Amino acid sequence: MTYSIPQVLAGQRLAVVDVEGNGGQPPLIVEIGILTLDQPLHPEQVRTWLVRPEMPISSVVTRKVHGISNADVAHSPTWPEIADQITAALTDRVIVAHNASVEHRVLAAHLPGWAPPLVLDTLRLAKHVWPRLDGYGLDRLITHAGFDVDEFTGQRHRAGYDTWMTARLLLTLAEQSGHDWPALVRAAALPGFDASEGGLW
Repeated sequence: MTYSIPQVLAGQRLAVVDVEGNGGQPPLIVEIGILTLDQPLHPEQVRTWLVRPEMPISSVVTRKVHGISNADVAHSPTWPEIADQITAALTDRVIVAHNASVEHRVLAAHLPGWAPPLVLDTLRLAKHVWPRLDGYGLDRLITHAGFDVDEFTGQRHRAGYDTWMTARLLLTLAEQSGHDWPALVRAAALPGFDASEGGLW
């Protein structure tokens, strides 16, 4: 299944991101998914990395959240081994995530010196476009939008699946909003990012 980029998003350098953590404070990334929106969307364009964290993955988050165990990442690269790849994929791109303050905070801690020009939150955008829903978690919005949960081969709450569904959500919300780019940014930008300039206040 392939999806066209809405006109309002055309020409913008966007990267949809999802991270999964080890359950620690501060959290360490154990999986990251990235989808750059440079062409019509197809599930195979989602890139994912499993990461072996410095501290073990909590059994609670393994069981209740993403299902990733310490055994799953035992032979995966450490964050320093992939940091350059992640930086290259994200540099000079507008970051899009669901409940994006989490991704922004965690990625900023993992990538010193990295600062995205803008961060858009599909949760904020969904509240703007679809007010008065009974919840705005990603699963709830997937159901509301009527997305086919089987179009992406992967497990719910894993980085690849959540990245793909967040991208689908962005395209749907962008189309249904009827906004131009500045209005879309005003509705979706994280606080602290200048909606008129696309940069930090």
